[in-house]
Amino acid sequence: MQFLEITEEEYRKYWENHPLKAFLSAPEIGELRKSNGWDVYFVGVKKKSDVAAAAMIVSHKRHFGKYEFYAPRGVLVDYEDKELLNYFLKEIKKFVKEHHGYIFRMDPYVIYKERDIDGNIVEGGEDHSNVVSFLEEFGFKKVSIPEMEQVGWMFSLPLEGKSREQILKEMKPNTRNTIRKTEKIGITVKELGYDELDHFQNIMVETGERKNFSIRSVDYYQKMYELFHDKGEVKYYVTELDLVKYKEKLEEDKKIATQKLDSLSDAKYNDGQRKNLENEIVSYEKRIKEAEDIRKEKNTDVITLSGSMFMIIEPEVIYLSSGNYEEFMKFNSQYLLQWMMIQYGIEHGFKKHNFYGIPANINEHPKDYGIYEFKRGFNGIVEELIGEFELPITWHYYLIKFIHKIRK
Repeated sequence: MQFLEITEEEYRKYWENHPLKAFLSAPEIGELRKSNGWDVYFVGVKKKSDVAAAAMIVSHKRHFGKYEFYAPRGVLVDYEDKELLNYFLKEIKKFVKEHHGYIFRMDPYVIYKERDIDGNIVEGGEDHSNVVSFLEEFGFKKVSIPEMEQVGWMFSLPLEGKSREQILKEMKPNTRNTIRKTEKIGITVKELGYDELDHFQNIMVETGERKNFSIRSVDYYQKMYELFHDKGEVKYYVTELDLVKYKEKLEEDKKIATQKLDSLSDAKYNDGQRKNLENEIVSYEKRIKEAEDIRKEKNTDVITLSGSMFMIIEPEVIYLSSGNYEEFMKFNSQYLLQWMMIQYGIEHGFKKHNFYGIPANINEHPKDYGIYEFKRGFNGIVEELIGEFELPITWHYYLIKFIHKIRK
């Protein structure tokens, strides 16, 4: 075995075919880091002339002239091959030290313990506790969940071998009905071009202010577009509602309900149906007025409801970022967006639709439990990754940790 720096082309070829392939370990993410002042290295282990393990490692100058080193989504290696893993990590440790690093971080795209839709551990299921034990024995320290840079708990819907009809049938009835309602009222989905990404940014800013989380600048979304869009690996969408067509549909539905009501006899057995139709008509009238008021207030015929950013890199479609205008959340347009991309994944042979981050403590019903509840409605499984780990390289690690603790 030989440890060495490899070319970006060698790394990409290995990454493309690796079972732990993730968008965060793509070479394009290295380019994104470079634009933010990071250095990027590609290293690997070769057996004869073949790459047997590889990693994209980024570094940034921090304190005392020392560098932080990080492998987004970990090193690409067979984590069950302890001899190879041990050799690779030892060589990386030497490499980091030689390049004035004080820490090496990584967050492997490796499932910790297989879980079901409710987050319960599946008996006899996938279990990589041994990988965690190995890393800790090697000298890595596990990072607490609030301190992790990337998502550690996800919710995913397996697509492999499933039809559109089967997936729709297995959804929660409320989710399925909501999707049908969004289709019925005429919500449409529009893909944004590079020059339109400020529309997505505006939605994210409004959502961030409401939910109290920080938002990336439009430069980030533009850079991701530049890096991934030509290959179809990133897409930005907004949902829209044509208020004129929406109002026309409501008026037609009201007319049908009114005709049904008028056709009913005065017989007592029609009382229940009569009451339901009367309530329907009142609801239509309320929504017609609401559509008129929105059109007047916004001075537009078409309103934007929500937006989402998807990473589309085999084997998964990832629901990476999204936001909604609060005043239009009642239209539930995100349900339509998810269903559209689930169908895209089925049609193009993706293995799963990854709804991405959920709270780690879902069984305790945290304040953001609704995020999980929304995603759970589509059916799927909870995925817990083994987490983030950091390896102290020099004594500066402990000093810098102490400084950060004091600052906090």
